[in-house]
Amino acid sequence: MYLFSKLPSAYFAGVRVKDISEEKCIVTVPYKWFSQNPFRSTYFACLAMAAEMSTGALGMMYIFKREPKVSMLIIDMKGEFFKKATGITTFVCKDGIAVRDAVATAIETNESNIITLRSIGTSESGEIIAEFLFTWSFKVSRKRSGKY
Repeated sequence: MYLFSKLPSAYFAGVRVKDISEEKCIVTVPYKWFSQNPFRSTYFACLAMAAEMSTGALGMMYIFKREPKVSMLIIDMKGEFFKKATGITTFVCKDGIAVRDAVATAIETNESNIITLRSIGTSESGEIIAEFLFTWSFKVSRKRSGKY
């Protein structure tokens, strides 16, 4: 229900978290009517959504209910495409421990901490479809007073 309520475009495109652990996150996106482009492959933005989710879910896992509260924000993204995505593309980010450490450092130093995470997307046969780099900033949220 989270995808449906918070990221409806990812939900309708078929983006799904298949597995998440302390070390990695696996996210898939299918080639289907809602995720297609005119060239009979998965639209690049749908690939980017799945790749971003594989990195962002790790960040969300490590900041969930943290005290003090930590916010996260993408500050840069790079993508490279190698092959047409014509089936299910699976994105894997194996940087979970680095995310955990980045969040801990942001809390310890009370400064924003920036980290770049890699997500590699492969076809069902194991061929590399795309590779993305997402640069995230983690920072302790400041309490605000008054209206904003």
